[in-house]
Amino acid sequence: MRSVTVLGATGSIGVSTLDVIARHPDRFRVYALSAHRQIDRLFDQCLTHRPVVAVVGDAVAAAQLEGRLRAAGCSSEVAYGAAALDEIASADQVDTVMAAIVGAAGLRSAVAAARAGKQILLANKESLVMAGRVFLDACRAGGASILPIDSEHNAVFQCLPAAGASPVESRGVRRILLTASGGPFRLATLEAIEAATPDQACAHPKWSMGRKISVDSATMMNKGLELIEAHYLFDVPDAALEVVVHPQSIVHSLVEYVDGSVLAQLGNPDMRTPIAHALGFPERIASGVSPLDLARVGRLDFEAPDPVRFPCLHLAREALRAGGGAPCVLNAANEVSVSAFLDEQIRFSDIARVNDSVLSALGAQAAGAEVDHVLEIDQRARAMARECSRGLLR
Repeated sequence: MRSVTVLGATGSIGVSTLDVIARHPDRFRVYALSAHRQIDRLFDQCLTHRPVVAVVGDAVAAAQLEGRLRAAGCSSEVAYGAAALDEIASADQVDTVMAAIVGAAGLRSAVAAARAGKQILLANKESLVMAGRVFLDACRAGGASILPIDSEHNAVFQCLPAAGASPVESRGVRRILLTASGGPFRLATLEAIEAATPDQACAHPKWSMGRKISVDSATMMNKGLELIEAHYLFDVPDAALEVVVHPQSIVHSLVEYVDGSVLAQLGNPDMRTPIAHALGFPERIASGVSPLDLARVGRLDFEAPDPVRFPCLHLAREALRAGGGAPCVLNAANEVSVSAFLDEQIRFSDIARVNDSVLSALGAQAAGAEVDHVLEIDQRARAMARECSRGLLR
C-alpha cells in the first residue's frame, strides 16, 4: 500500500490522479491533498478520499474548509500556506508525491519532495524549466526518483531503454521527437490568431486542460517548455530534441535510435494513461482509459511546426541554448503574459512579444544555485513582463 500526496488535487491532473487511485484501493491511499482556490472541489475530494491532511492557500479558505468538513463528519486536518505544502510533500508517511501545482508556485514543494527522497510523479514542468540543476541536485541528494507525467515525456520514458548509462546517446538514442497537436490555431490565418479571444485559445481540439496550459498549447509555448524539460529529464542536447505536429494526438512521442528504429508510444488522449503508468511503475495498472481503436482513428498525420504561427517555440529554443537563467526568465514572462491575455488586457499575439522582450533583456542572467536565487530571477522577470504588458494594454 503506497501513501500518496496530491499537490494540486483540484486541477485536471489532480482529478485524473484521484480517479486512477480510486480504481485501486488495495494499492494506494491518499495521505494529503492540496488546492489553492477551488475549495468546493477539495471539500468533495476530502469526503471521498479522507486524506489525513488537506492544504489550502490561506487562513480564510482553511477556516471555511475546516468548518464544512467538521459539519460533514470528516476528520481531515486542514492547514494552509507554502510551509504546509512543503510538509505534506516531505512527510515521513508519504511514499509518492504527485507534483501537479501549475507554474512557479509548484517549485518549492517539488524540491521539498526531492530532498525528502520521495517518488515524484512530475507534472509540474516548471520545476525543471526554472530550476533544472537545482531540482535534479535535490533529487540526487535526497535519493528521490522522478517519473514524468506530461504525456510526451512519459511516452519518451516508456520508449527509452532501461535506465542505465547516461546520457542517452550512449544507449544508442539519436533523437527524441516530442509530438504536438498544434492546438486550436494550427490552420488559422495570422489575422484570426491576432484577434483570438481567450475562449478560442482555450478550446483545445483534443485535450481537456486548465486555461493556462490551454493557452500555452495554442502558442506552442507548452511544447517549448517541454523541450527544456526533456533536456533535463533525459540529459540530451538541444540538437537531439525535435518537435513534430501530430493533430490526432494519438502518438504521444517517439525515440529514434542509431540503427534507424523509431519507437513510439500510442494511446487515446487521456492523462490517466501516463498517470497510471507512473503510479504503477514498474507494473502496469488499469487507468480507466478506453482502448485505442486504430481502425476508427483511420490516419496519423505529421508535419513540421510553423515558425510564423508559433514564435514562442523558437523563444524556448533560444532559452534552452542560452542556458543559465534564461529558461526561468522565459517561464516567468510567459506566466505573466498568459495571465494578461486571459484577463483580456493584451492580445493573443502579444504573448510572444512580451516573452521576447523580457527574454532579450534578462535572459543572460546566471542560473540560480538555490531555490531562493531562482525565485529572485523569476520575480525580476515577472516585474518586467507586467511592465511590458501594461505598455501593450488594449
